[in-house]
Amino acid sequence: MIHPPEPTVWPTASVAAESRLYAPVRVGRIILGSSTWVPAMVPWRATDSGFVTDSLLAWYGRFAEGAPGAIVVEATGIRDVPSGPLLRIGHSRFIPGLRQVADSIHQRSRGRTKAFIQILDFLPVRRRPTPEAYFLRYWRPAERHRLRLREETAELGEDLVPIEQLPGRMLALTPSEWRRILDPREFEDLERGRRDRVTDLDNPDVRTLPDVLPGLFADAAARAFEAGFDGVELHFAHAYTMASFLSALNTRTDGYGGSLEGRLRLPIEVLRAVRRRVGDDALVGLRFLGDESIPGGYGIDTACQYALAFARAGAQFLSVSRGGKFEDARVPRIGEAVYPYTGDSGSACMPSSTDAEVPFGRNLSLSLAIRTTLRSEGFEVPVVGAGGIATFARAEAALSTGALDIVAAARQSLADPDWWEKVRTGRGLEVRRCSFTNYCEGLDQRHREVTCRLWDRVFDGGGDGARSVDGKRRLVAPPWEGSVLHEGAKKGTVP
Repeated sequence: MIHPPEPTVWPTASVAAESRLYAPVRVGRIILGSSTWVPAMVPWRATDSGFVTDSLLAWYGRFAEGAPGAIVVEATGIRDVPSGPLLRIGHSRFIPGLRQVADSIHQRSRGRTKAFIQILDFLPVRRRPTPEAYFLRYWRPAERHRLRLREETAELGEDLVPIEQLPGRMLALTPSEWRRILDPREFEDLERGRRDRVTDLDNPDVRTLPDVLPGLFADAAARAFEAGFDGVELHFAHAYTMASFLSALNTRTDGYGGSLEGRLRLPIEVLRAVRRRVGDDALVGLRFLGDESIPGGYGIDTACQYALAFARAGAQFLSVSRGGKFEDARVPRIGEAVYPYTGDSGSACMPSSTDAEVPFGRNLSLSLAIRTTLRSEGFEVPVVGAGGIATFARAEAALSTGALDIVAAARQSLADPDWWEKVRTGRGLEVRRCSFTNYCEGLDQRHREVTCRLWDRVFDGGGDGARSVDGKRRLVAPPWEGSVLHEGAKKGTVP
């Protein structure tokens, strides 16, 4: 059942001024001007080499005009390897462009917004191959396959096929026969595309991750601060490398999996390596899952134990998410890669509508449990909560009940980057409200420039005239003429 935007009453400017949402909040040694936060979103505006573009600068500058307490720049790769139009920070050559991003956020917000950057590692994920490509190029036939083929075709009286003829013979079979002849992992590679996993200890690149990742994360964090960012968020959530080490499905047998302590070992080593590299004064936090939302995955009880371990190791904020895993993702089309937000865990992370099972504020129980656990053990680490928070009333209630310390809103901020400022100044009726259709997520899935259906076909009203490659979509949200920040930016008078 699709719901309209949640009914609400917007506050006057005086009410907003006295609220918890617009009160300053300490995060490490930094004071945010309010408890408002734009979390990381990948807009696919970097170059194919991972460099900053004018389009990307416009994207972050536009969010900064809404003057949230903090903006977290998109997931940025720590390895110096090709990764498509995703920002990278794996080499010093990326620092000048990233410095432009941090400067843009500071300037376009008139110094009211802190600029953080999210850094991550991810393992190779290949596109789903055609059966011809899989069997003739990638598959490695073996004796076990010959025996299974003979068993499968016994009624035809076939003898054992020579191994070199197996690829061609397999092409003549049906998918159900492939499933019975191939190993489970092989069939998955055929059906979904090859995906490296942290449990692939026979792969040297995977086996040595504990030796490599602490240094890579530490160097990337140092580059972030050199580029002028106010803080770093380590990406330990969703379908990526560090989340996979934390996952209850991590069965590594080398001390970096299996038990809860084993699964925590590398994430803690990464966090401590970053802390050593950048020093105690530098703001370092992380984003992780309060619930994996997959069969066999961990839930909130484990997440609370993780939170305590991160706090003890020096994390200065914890941002809580849910789901978004590869394990239950939808089977992709041939030529496409598996996308981790398409299964049940993806719906838990980013539902395409807000219904009775996935209410507004759907993750507040997770952030509340984590925050309560931290406070019970004497840790004052701020907890960033998110998930369908798109009104002042819900945000204020979450802060008042102790469900979180900072309110993060991704899709509502995308729909209207000025919404934080509109609410603060008593102009909430002007907020362009997100309808949670996941139009934006659909573009992200196809690695197309992310926009919002509420504004990407609005061409009047001035503002940035940049268009998408197809010329049909606005790349920057329409301007809010009532914004002092927008007017200053337009006239070039923003300091």
